[in-house]
Amino acid sequence: MPMQDLYEHDFFEWTRHNAELLRRGCFTEADIPHIAEEIADMGSRDQREVRSLLQELIMHLLKWKFQPALRHNPSGGSSWLTSINKQRSELEGIFEQSPSLIRHGREAVARVYTRAVRGASAETGIPKRNFPKECPFTFDQLTDADFLPDDSA
Repeated sequence: MPMQDLYEHDFFEWTRHNAELLRRGCFTEADIPHIAEEIADMGSRDQREVRSLLQELIMHLLKWKFQPALRHNPSGGSSWLTSINKQRSELEGIFEQSPSLIRHGREAVARVYTRAVRGASAETGIPKRNFPKECPFTFDQLTDADFLPDDSA
């Protein structure tokens, strides 16, 4: 099957075949344009994952901050804390593997904050206007395993 068809019809086999070609140094036979495209897409996926994890983290930190009475409720606070710890752990793993994504994470906080507020508002019933206009947490606080916001709005 021609390389173009293989790429479009059996991506897994395409990856195996091209990996073997590259290992053998058969660069002229490898599907270089699609390999380059896939490598670029991998970086974009990592950036999307960082933004998604930050959004979820901010959303749960907002719920923690703005609904202190629910912190000790099994259906509220404990699940928030579990999610907060999970998002931080995932981010830590990504940043260990790809330290250059820390810069992207720092830059993404302001962009994902609006979506985090939208999610927190939908889940809590707290109007969006009641949340701060800008993210009340720094990137360092977001990634600090020991940081939890207080309940002063």
